[in-house]
Amino acid sequence: MTDQLPEGSAPWLHDIGRWISRGPFRTPFRVRVHGAERMPLEGPVVVVANHSSMVDGPILFGALPRRVVFLIKQEMFKGVVGTLLRKIGQLAVRRGEPDRAPLLAAQKVLRAGGVVGVFPEGTRGSGDVTEAQKGAAWLARSSGAVVVPVACRGTLRPAGTGRRFRPVVDVLVGEPFELPTDKGRQALDKATEQVRDRLATLVAELDSQRGEAR
Repeated sequence: MTDQLPEGSAPWLHDIGRWISRGPFRTPFRVRVHGAERMPLEGPVVVVANHSSMVDGPILFGALPRRVVFLIKQEMFKGVVGTLLRKIGQLAVRRGEPDRAPLLAAQKVLRAGGVVGVFPEGTRGSGDVTEAQKGAAWLARSSGAVVVPVACRGTLRPAGTGRRFRPVVDVLVGEPFELPTDKGRQALDKATEQVRDRLATLVAELDSQRGEAR
């Protein structure tokens, strides 16, 4: 495993974290991964995923077949947890304000052939991807990376329900795609909408599959 990680991280600790995410962390869930073979095994990739629960990130961290550097909200980087997140190569980002440092660090990872994970909705919600921020599209366009959409369902407990026993969590990896490289704000807006649409469509596809399974 040679995927690039940010400076100051420990690859061996990153790999231990992925093992924990694939094993002990999954114990409360029944995780099913679909389409993992669609993930390019080399070259720069921006993974875009929907976000509805705190556990989405840890599950995807271990579910995907390559080392992934996720952009994570700054509030998580406190105390021991913050130290561990930095050591396993995750990047802190401030929400709702310009924050170029983590984007430039992520761009460096991509230009070295690594994988960066982004939750383009910017915060947890229904996970239906009705909106998207521009960071993922900017990273892909500025680094030449392909975009891989990933849908995750089953981590959010339905409103009005109690604790669930080992709920089924489905992860669906979509087909890689490239974004146009036209210059300008309008082109970035168009690319961002393309990212949002591809991810929202994949989420709807997974919802349909889960409904048929039930």
